[in-house]
This record gives sequence, structure tokens and C-alpha cells, in this order.
Amino acid sequence: MLPNESSDRFLDDFLDGNKTQEKLEIYKREQAEPVLSDRELWQPPMDGTLIETPQNKRLSKRTLVSALMILVMIPLTIFIGIWIGDRKYLFISLAIIIYTMIPFVMGFEGRKPQARELVILAVLAAIAVAGRAAFFMLPQFKPVIAIVIVTGVCFGAESGFLVGAVSMFASNFLLSQGPWTPWQMFAAGIIGFLAGILFKKGRLKMKKLPLCIYGFFSTFFIYGFLLDTASVLMYQSEVTLRSALPLYFSGAPFNLIHACSTVFFLFVGAKPLMEKLERIKVKYGLIG
Repeated sequence: MLPNESSDRFLDDFLDGNKTQEKLEIYKREQAEPVLSDRELWQPPMDGTLIETPQNKRLSKRTLVSALMILVMIPLTIFIGIWIGDRKYLFISLAIIIYTMIPFVMGFEGRKPQARELVILAVLAAIAVAGRAAFFMLPQFKPVIAIVIVTGVCFGAESGFLVGAVSMFASNFLLSQGPWTPWQMFAAGIIGFLAGILFKKGRLKMKKLPLCIYGFFSTFFIYGFLLDTASVLMYQSEVTLRSALPLYFSGAPFNLIHACSTVFFLFVGAKPLMEKLERIKVKYGLIG
């Protein structure tokens, strides 16, 4: 992680559209009265949590629209893709991204979107892609799900799903695209989406232990189960319980490694990454 001052200088140059005017205004305010620097506006909570629990626990309209897209439209589209043939997986993947962007764009309703609000999510997706590519030699030992969970907590359920889906889609251009891509997008995205909702409702406490427990079980039972189900549907002409069980059992060790890697990356990197993201949200007024 970069020091706070270094990261702020980088983001000032990268994100600020009218940086000269903004810096002049900040300089005038600092000269007029002794106020805290915008680099000091956010401080970690004193109760040991990684970030503060939101006071408003009601789900927004765009979150409900996202739930409709994720729980109905995306699974329906994936199964339609299975019915029309495996060669349509790129079309299905693009459809999933479009479904994801509709509720995300609703967050800009009534105001003009700014590039800075999209850059951070693009950077997080790029980090997830780079992390997945960097550990390609270690099967299932990847930081992607940990980054997706952190995104969902810090920037909301819709952002968590978007980063999860885009990360899998983009990283598969390096690792290999295939009919499994839509399943990976859906599995990674829904973990970030659920993390955002659980945090919003106060059910996911922002401490290392609860976060790691969620990361382990969501990776093993959601991502692992969905990808094993994809294998059953893709590689078996006639699906029966007797033919499906061996695939689920053979995938369990890989799912266990993936879940443990998620716990490891959350334990090591969740706190510094969340602190950086929360400071950036306060400094630049980003969506959450």
C-alpha cells in the first residue's frame, strides 16, 4: 500500500478534473481558518471495526432492481445460453455485464456522473484481474473474491457485483474464455452483491473474523457450488444424481483451497484496502 500522502497526490493528479481550481479553493480555505486537511477527514472507527456500519439500513430502489436482475434475469440468461449452445458464451457474458450496469447507472439518477466515481471501480477490477493472473501457477489460490467482497462492502452491492463480473470476464482473456465464463461472472458477482447487502443491513460485522468467515463460506458454497453445477451441466449429456455427485466431490478440494485463499487475502489485505477506499470516498465524495 502506498503511504496516504503518496496515494492522495496520485489521485489528485489522476481523478481531479478541475484540479487547479480545486487546489486554489482548498488553499484559500486553509488560509482562512485552521481546518482539518481533507486527508484527515476519515479515521478508522475506535471500536475495532474496519469501517463504520451504515446508519440507514433500508435497501435502495437500485438495490432491489439489482436483486431482480441478479436472481432472475442473469440465471435465466445463463440457462438460455446452455439451451442454445456453448458457443454463445461471449454473448451471454456481455448480456450479464449489461444487466449489471443498469442498476449501477441508476445510482447517477438526478445528477451528472463523474469519471472519478468509475475510475476506482475500474482500478479494483484491474487489481483483481492482475491478482488472478499473478497466481495462475497456484490452482484456485486467487485474491479475486476477497477484492470483490471489499468492493461490495465499501461501494455497495451493485458495485460489488459489477467488479466481480467484470473481473472474471476480463481475466479470462488471459486465462481462457469458455462456457464457464458466465458462471464465474455470476458466482463472483453475487458474492460481492450479498456482501454489500449484508453489510448494509448490519448482518456482516466489519471485523476480521466475521469477514473471513463470510469469505470462506461464500467462496466454498456459492462460488464452488455454482462452478461445480456448471461442470455438471456442461460435461454431462444426461444429468442424474449418480453422475453429478462424483463431480461435486471431486471439486471439493479445489473449493476448499479457493476458500482458504480468500480467507488469507481478507485477513492480510482487507484492513489496509478498506481504509484506503474509505478515505478516497470521503475525499472525493464517491458513491457508496
